[in-house]
Amino acid sequence: MTEKAVILARGLGTRMRRADAAAGIDPAQSAVADSGLKAMIPVGRPFLDYVLSGLADAGLRSVCLVVAPDHAAMRAYYEGSGAPTRLAISYAVQERPLGTADAVLAAETFAGGASVVVLNSDNLYPAGALHDLASLPAPPVGSDPAGLLGFRQTALLAGGNIPAERIRSFALISTRTDGILDRIIEKPNENESLTFGADPLVSMNAWLLPPSIYDACRVIAPSPRGELEIQDAVRLATERGEQFQVIESREPVLDLSSRGDIPAVTRRLAGVAVRP
Repeated sequence: MTEKAVILARGLGTRMRRADAAAGIDPAQSAVADSGLKAMIPVGRPFLDYVLSGLADAGLRSVCLVVAPDHAAMRAYYEGSGAPTRLAISYAVQERPLGTADAVLAAETFAGGASVVVLNSDNLYPAGALHDLASLPAPPVGSDPAGLLGFRQTALLAGGNIPAERIRSFALISTRTDGILDRIIEKPNENESLTFGADPLVSMNAWLLPPSIYDACRVIAPSPRGELEIQDAVRLATERGEQFQVIESREPVLDLSSRGDIPAVTRRLAGVAVRP
């Protein structure tokens, strides 16, 4: 089992910065939302505390936060009053917001030549699924374990806070009969979506990435939106022979992408024990 995780916390928070008079958030939440630092929005405690606590519950012990050069407030919190007791925290700086594959590259030294869990800072994943992901064994082909979580669309809609129109903007995945990743398409069009079935598996960007991913991240071209996407690096690694085991989950994920998400996430996390 890997005990290392990388959290992608560098994003610009463009949707979170967008004004929303109907969101009904308090002044403290609004101030952090204005900064775009989604992971630090207070929803009882900073949202990232819940993400870190879930990783510790899953058996992870060392976490690297990929941050922007100016994320001093996050560092100050986790090196001060918010210092975790179950996790060791380190940092990797992504100088420019060039995409998720570039963010993964920033944490290459932290990974130390081994497979590492990689996830978003604005999603709260089920700890059991994260434990299963971190515990994946090495595949028959290759020497390092690799995988991702796949969430059933019906579970995301029934138990989470993600509306159907937002799910359509995520990546859909399909597997071979042995559970190995077969296809992954980011933001599929309507015709492409139909090929994944009535209740498709959705990627919420929770991965176990092997060392081979870094070479793939270095050579992929920017996506149509001008970013280096981890999905493209995974596709290239797959073409080169890497096998990614898909772990299916029928549990929900909490998503903190916009101001409108804050009240629902705050309610859902009320009373939840946090111990990073």
